[in-house]
Amino acid sequence: MKIRREIDIPAEKAGRRLDQALAGLLPDFSRSRLKGWIESGCVSVDGTSRPPKYRLVGGERIVIEAELAVDEHVTAQNLPLDIVYEDDSIIVVNKPAGLVVHPGAGNPDRTLQNALLHHRPSLEALPRAGIVHRLDKETSGLLVVAATPLAHRTLVSAIEAREIGRKYIALVRGEVTSGGSVDKPIGRHATQRTKMSVRSGGREALTHFRVRERFRHFTLLDVQLETGRTHQIRVHMAYIRHPLVGDQVYGGRLALPPACGEALAAALRGFRRQALHASKLTLLHPSDGNEVEWSAPLPGDFEALLEVLRRAGQEEAV
Repeated sequence: MKIRREIDIPAEKAGRRLDQALAGLLPDFSRSRLKGWIESGCVSVDGTSRPPKYRLVGGERIVIEAELAVDEHVTAQNLPLDIVYEDDSIIVVNKPAGLVVHPGAGNPDRTLQNALLHHRPSLEALPRAGIVHRLDKETSGLLVVAATPLAHRTLVSAIEAREIGRKYIALVRGEVTSGGSVDKPIGRHATQRTKMSVRSGGREALTHFRVRERFRHFTLLDVQLETGRTHQIRVHMAYIRHPLVGDQVYGGRLALPPACGEALAAALRGFRRQALHASKLTLLHPSDGNEVEWSAPLPGDFEALLEVLRRAGQEEAV
């Protein structure tokens, strides 16, 4: 399948390498694929081929004309899918916690991508079977998948322009007094390369949150993303010292609150993932431009933990 993309390099990318800038602007393609296209002359900068290390000044017109080969390494697998909505252009999936979005190191198959290829084989012609954004393995909730090249281009552009609304529900440690925003750049951790962190030189990241429900020692938040950085909510919540419940990567080991009852202690020990759910998705449909919205209820394990917290609060009040 032939693809053509035209991109104007924003001013904030000045000084970045060509391959690095394209990786940020085109997250639907892998860095290795983009680098290969640059090296093979499929990418022009103001009409001229440049090497991957070429430093941009901002404002350049990038044109990509390349052949997108079908990925034969990802096989179709008959796995259960919770499809919230689908038509000829898009598929909206409610991803369960524990399901990896696409194959990678340590997860060669049994991913959402494998399941989508079985559900709709025509997706093999699209990058990553039409997946245009991701959720962490242990995060549940809504994802939109493009089903046609036009829908793919439209959705990727909408993500870049921050035109897709994504709202989450998160349970964090500590008592958050009020809503607010975290506007801190996120980049790869300096020494632990599998982690992200707030750091100078990172990519712009903006997270809004407001209190949904309060518990003793915990707070349930509504969270909205302006940007979509890797682990963004988890990193930002940990940065303001309210890490997500169950997040061992950014929140450390489980620490039970003072005077914690047996039921709550058991529930917290048994909740072995970050308490994060992508609850609402809003976008302009790529076919007609009309605004559409979907919601997904909290999964059973998350709701069960909240019920234990509510009961614990009622017992303390007696």
